[in-house]
Amino acid sequence: MKDLERDVKEQIRSDLGLEDKNLSEAYVTQAKQFNLNTELMSSKTKRTQQEMLNGYVDTLNHVAASLDTANPEDANSDSSKFRSLKIDETYNMNGAFLFGMHFENISDPQSKIMVDSLTFMRLERDFGTFDSWQKDFIGCALSSRSGWVVTVYNGFLNRYMNICVDSNDIGVPMNCYPLIVLSMHPESYVRDYLGDKKAYIYAMMQELKWDVIESRFKKSDKISKVLK
Repeated sequence: MKDLERDVKEQIRSDLGLEDKNLSEAYVTQAKQFNLNTELMSSKTKRTQQEMLNGYVDTLNHVAASLDTANPEDANSDSSKFRSLKIDETYNMNGAFLFGMHFENISDPQSKIMVDSLTFMRLERDFGTFDSWQKDFIGCALSSRSGWVVTVYNGFLNRYMNICVDSNDIGVPMNCYPLIVLSMHPESYVRDYLGDKKAYIYAMMQELKWDVIESRFKKSDKISKVLK
């Protein structure tokens, strides 16, 4: 893995014309390739979303490398290379990792949630009923402007909540751990569902991978105990 990261860094260094610059502080991420089993999404849509993920990861790696050459002492709030790169970093980082989580928690034709699972119990506790969580999740999804709907654990409030994220970086509250992620980018549904966002949301929610989501809830439950 270290050799692969070094090779990627060398390629980025070459692409940016920074062969003689030290990129020791730059990080490198890699895009996982997903094979979705769902029939509720066309092969072209699956491919388009994978390409979006790949694009975010590639751009994030270039931004990380470029930040090593941007002098923070020259930064200002009006216009500076450092400011622009930090904004790009957040946008592409969120896009990359949220798409990864989106792919990981969808596409299970045998989808089933157990009432004695930690996920079910925590959602029922904080939303009153599991049905109420679903309605709130759908409402957030319909409210998102080309972005995401995410169920998160909020460390400030010590509870689970749904958030609607516009683009990749607008409306993201602090101290939140993402658990259930669904892309609301038009590229994720327009080809298959045209403008019927609700039909797309219902289809994806029918095939949520609750075993993957359960593992995330177990991690968030540990986080909640630390933050108390």
